[in-house]
Amino acid sequence: MTPLKAMRTAALALAAAVCVALGAVTLAPAALGLDHYVIVSGSMTGTYDRGSVVFDEQVPSYALRTGDVITYRPPTSSPAAHATGLVTHRIYSIERVDGHSVFRTKGDANQAPDPWTFTLDQPTQAKVVGAVPYVGYVLAALAIRWVRMIVIGIPALFIALSVLIGMAREAREERYAGEAAWSTAVEDGAMR
Repeated sequence: MTPLKAMRTAALALAAAVCVALGAVTLAPAALGLDHYVIVSGSMTGTYDRGSVVFDEQVPSYALRTGDVITYRPPTSSPAAHATGLVTHRIYSIERVDGHSVFRTKGDANQAPDPWTFTLDQPTQAKVVGAVPYVGYVLAALAIRWVRMIVIGIPALFIALSVLIGMAREAREERYAGEAAWSTAVEDGAMR
């Protein structure tokens, strides 16, 4: 095998392995009923660093306990609701007020608990059950259109070029085989 073919084979194997790993990180949890979220801030650093992907399962809201890590939408009155969308923080406290559970959360890397409290209106809540560090950077990059186009386009271009080169090679070999057969037939006819 030539060095160029060896490099091409290694690059294709690496690309395939990366695709399989990303597929496993995103599709396998979905098949198990898990949601995934990318950690985009440093508030949970030490537990879930920025760029990690956390996997959440829906659990009954009444089953949540202090110390559980949940992914939720902060109350609309909080500044975080407008700035970040979803938050993944640890439950700092749960108080009963007028028959409802009132939650307060805190990022593990934050000095103080979040300034808001909230109730959960749904019967289930997303609770973190696992994480993979740094994969979120790749998923976040793939959310950018031009990055996705490059990631899909370059391999597609290589595949198309490989197919075209293979077709040209086969056509050339058929042409040479046809010329050789013609040459042999002419020589056989000339010798009789």
